[in-house]
Amino acid sequence: MKYSVVVVDDHTLLSQAIEGMVNTFDKFKVLYTCKNGREVEEKFKASPKNIPDIVLVDVNMPIMNGIETTEWIVEHYPHVHVMALSVEDADGTILKMLKAGAVGYLLKDTKKEILEKALLEMMDSGFYHTRNVTNLLLESVSGRNGKSNVNFKENELKFMKFACSELTYKEIAEKMFLSPKTIDGYRDSLFTKLDVRNRVGLVMYAIKNKIYTP
Repeated sequence: MKYSVVVVDDHTLLSQAIEGMVNTFDKFKVLYTCKNGREVEEKFKASPKNIPDIVLVDVNMPIMNGIETTEWIVEHYPHVHVMALSVEDADGTILKMLKAGAVGYLLKDTKKEILEKALLEMMDSGFYHTRNVTNLLLESVSGRNGKSNVNFKENELKFMKFACSELTYKEIAEKMFLSPKTIDGYRDSLFTKLDVRNRVGLVMYAIKNKIYTP
């Protein structure tokens, strides 16, 4: 069984090239391509069969850009993994995409094998970050306002520390001797308590509040 991917890019030739590349990967298959976020909305709403596992989205697009598209997907389909694939390498743009809910950010000149690795890690761990993006996140943490007075259960703290590693949620469940369903409950509870959208936000909170030290 292959994971489904949607490519969102207003440059047709580039979009087709990305589609062709992804379709050569053993575990991935492109469902369709879109030119902007509005087309994504229409496709998603048209049929449940159009909902993919992963969306690869450009940042600069007409009508509805990558940041707006990511926010919409994360709000309405939080189980869909969004990865930015762009020529934009400005720190501010990268942080805006991550804040919107993207769980990865790659440049379009990324090598084929790196893209495949990123897609696999995203499905296994829930996110993929290059070293540069990781460093950028760490540098930005000190400037973020966090909720430092939140009360946590002991297992929530344990889960948060494990979530800062590369372990999958299933592997975290095994480490904590709990069921995957219970782990999902801790995750969802923490997302609500901390007002974060994904695992990236959880990691940033843990680092800022010294729950986890990299």
